[in-house]
Amino acid sequence: MPQTALHVAVSDLASNRTALVARGRRLEYLTIAWNTFEAAVALVSGIMSGSVALVGFGLDSVIETASAVVLLRRLHADHDPARREAAERTARRLVGVCFLLLAAYVAIESIRALWTRAQPERSLPGILIAIAAILVMPLLGRAKRRVAAQLNSRAMHSDSRQADFCAYLSAILLTGLLLHSVLGWWWADPVAALLMVPIIAREGVQGLRGDSCGCPGR
Repeated sequence: MPQTALHVAVSDLASNRTALVARGRRLEYLTIAWNTFEAAVALVSGIMSGSVALVGFGLDSVIETASAVVLLRRLHADHDPARREAAERTARRLVGVCFLLLAAYVAIESIRALWTRAQPERSLPGILIAIAAILVMPLLGRAKRRVAAQLNSRAMHSDSRQADFCAYLSAILLTGLLLHSVLGWWWADPVAALLMVPIIAREGVQGLRGDSCGCPGR
């Protein structure tokens, strides 16, 4: 290949990567904005209604927001492979610890609610935010996976899995809230929260181990 053509090819690759990184940043900013709103609604609604599942869901949104902030640092360091690798390792471990702490909190509070037969109030805002998350998060996760595959980024792929994870939790949360609101099953809320615990804990263990959850290779 002539030297000029080689320079053009390298320049095109660099330009494409820059555009992908910029798109990744926009997706992370969108994640931060959405999860901040989601956390605020879930936490306020959960505290006011006494719903363990809603509070746990809100705390999960806080963790996802923190993860997105860490991913932004990784994307800003994309031009420096050493900094990028360090940011990815740190992100996986910190988020892993947060998930394990969240799993412990949800488990303890759910068992306490079942033991004391604490009955949460009905929460329309909680139901609406769960429905919205079921619709929004899969779309966000798919968009992140496309960018992650093109950037060959394990960290961003893991972040996209968190969006899917949020959708799963939303479905569990919505089921518990609807059963309580429609049928009056007071135990549905803490049981739904308990169903979240192994999913949350698994993500935490994978984060600490540095597992990639099927992420693309380097």
